Amino acid sequence: MRGLIVGGLVMRGILSAAFAAGLATLPLHASPQTANLQNAMQPAGVQAEKILDLGYLTFIICTLVFIAILAAFFYAIKRAPRADESTAAEVSFLRETEPGSKRAVLLAVAISTLLLLVLLVADVFTGRALSQMPLSDGIHIELTSHRWWWEARYTADPPSRMFTTANELHIPVGKPVVISLKSSDVIHSFWVPNLHGKKDMIPGRTATITLRADKPGVYRGQCAEFCGYQHAKMALLVIAEPQEQYDAWAEQQRRPAAAPTTASAIAGQKLFLGTTCVSCHTVRGTSAQAIMPYGARHFRAGDTGAGPYALRQQADNCSRDPAQFA
Repeated sequence: MRGLIVGGLVMRGILSAAFAAGLATLPLHASPQTANLQNAMQPAGVQAEKILDLGYLTFIICTLVFIAILAAFFYAIKRAPRADESTAAEVSFLRETEPGSKRAVLLAVAISTLLLLVLLVADVFTGRALSQMPLSDGIHIELTSHRWWWEARYTADPPSRMFTTANELHIPVGKPVVISLKSSDVIHSFWVPNLHGKKDMIPGRTATITLRADKPGVYRGQCAEFCGYQHAKMALLVIAEPQEQYDAWAEQQRRPAAAPTTASAIAGQKLFLGTTCVSCHTVRGTSAQAIMPYGARHFRAGDTGAGPYALRQQADNCSRDPAQFA
């Protein structure tokens, strides 16, 4: 068992290096959005690390079994008797017993059973490790999936300090996060592979997933259950940042949006509030209070996520043809 685990760690290093080498050839720009791709082989939390270790152990065992099957196959082909059209049929083996073949089959069954038990034990221990993270000082987020966006509600005591965002999760580094998962329409699946495994979100039920980011960064998540025509657009970003930055961000979310001061910003606010933008978007402190995707609270040009990205696209379209939004 210890040898298999050591082998798994060695293989993990080899595969990670190979993946990193291949990733380096991709034509990507260095930015928060691409610095940490949706990649289960680059864990940023303890849960993702445990899952990856189990994956490598499974990969090694399956590879060894595959090699053994190929070796037995080619050995059987090599030692099989050769014949041509004139060779008489050999049927004597039908009446003979082959103790050697019987022992080989029993040995293969025993080894297969043992390896399956190893995987079963490893899976049980991994599951226990995932559920044993202390949660005493964690934060709580209620994440509701909609077609096709994410609504994140940060609970707090007193309730007046609660706030809601869309398509982004901000979490403090090194602190456990308890996420209550709900669905408002169809079955979705929450998956941020750098931090944890998948968790289904079923309408009418509340699931819970706990995670902890041990490295600061921006990690992409995705709905992993086909949920309709725009399923591919149902992504979210998890921004893991130091506690001080997280506290400052949370405090900013609780405040109304700052009033515009420049002429272009005032014109933009007038256009935004005077068209159908307010039917979907929310800007705290203004008349735009729709409970729909892509909340625009404290939106800035440097923001990330599917919501602000969609806003930037709509802003570009609106600047070209404002009449289409009237």
